[in-house]
Amino acid sequence: MLSIESRIGSAPKPLIAAFFFLFLISVPAWSPTGKPSSAAELAAYTGADRERLLLDGAKREGKVVWYTTLAAEQNKQLAAAFEAKYPGVRVETFRTGSSALTQRLLTEAQARRHIADAIETTLPGLLTFRDNKLLLPYTSPHLAAFPEDAKEKGPRNLVYWTHARESYIGFAYNKNFLSAADLPKNFDGLMRPALRDNMGLSGDDTGARIIGAMVKTKGEGFVKRLKEQNIRMHMMAGSALTQLVAAGEIFASPSQFYSATNVAAKRGAPVAWIPMDLVVTNAGGAAVYTNSQRPHSALLFADFLLSPEGQKLLEDLYFGSAKKDYGFNRWYPEKSGTLAQYEEALEGWHKLLKEVTRK
Repeated sequence: MLSIESRIGSAPKPLIAAFFFLFLISVPAWSPTGKPSSAAELAAYTGADRERLLLDGAKREGKVVWYTTLAAEQNKQLAAAFEAKYPGVRVETFRTGSSALTQRLLTEAQARRHIADAIETTLPGLLTFRDNKLLLPYTSPHLAAFPEDAKEKGPRNLVYWTHARESYIGFAYNKNFLSAADLPKNFDGLMRPALRDNMGLSGDDTGARIIGAMVKTKGEGFVKRLKEQNIRMHMMAGSALTQLVAAGEIFASPSQFYSATNVAAKRGAPVAWIPMDLVVTNAGGAAVYTNSQRPHSALLFADFLLSPEGQKLLEDLYFGSAKKDYGFNRWYPEKSGTLAQYEEALEGWHKLLKEVTRK
């Protein structure tokens, strides 16, 4: 049998040239310095000099364009901390709601207008970006500190995103109107007589998702029994509903964010928060746009959000950290299946929410 060398040597010269061309384009780009040269190589790089390498490149790039759904004051504080830690790298922030951010990035990608570098948004948007191949799989020196549930696995032990911040939905109440004996310790406790006529639920996705948690834990039959409690539905976000609880207009709500309740309590409101059997968790993930024009800056920013310093800043802004055990069972509704399955389930939860509440 002829060797490969013999067969190549006997082939016509055009064929030889074509063979070597195919060989060259099939081999990953390699830098003579042994350092990563492409965005994909940068994203997977685990060398001890990763931070220095990213920072040097980020300084050449000059800025990072960050697409986020965090509130303006929150993203300003994070951007300022990043700029203080990495002088010479400016953060240019675009902030909007989850649906608007998702549509903007999809539209820009389709038009090949690659503006974004780093992305921080909630799971439905991230799932959409992943499914449309708009996320660059990456690693980070901080990944080992995060549980597997907080990472969306990509190829070659990389991730598409990691939960940078979490918000928890549970039962909040006004301490002036409910005694300790009236408080529920779980979803079953929502049927207590003292809560009849005195509870409210958010009419947006926050309320629907807590209905989903009840269905998952107790079944649809239990949820339908809640109609006996004469719960009022309020067409406002869960955080806004906190104000009604604090004012005593309703005594309690099982669709309340821990963060909003905690902020109100620190400002003197007589409110407190209790986790239920399953705590619906709204997660925001740190991701990198696959067509980033500034990959060094994008990866450096993602590393910053996941670093102990970034996590501490987010906790100071009343977010939870996926790295910590707060003593309750988290549930990420979007991770139960595909995005289409989640959207179908969410629609069903909304229908149940309307069925068991009154306006």
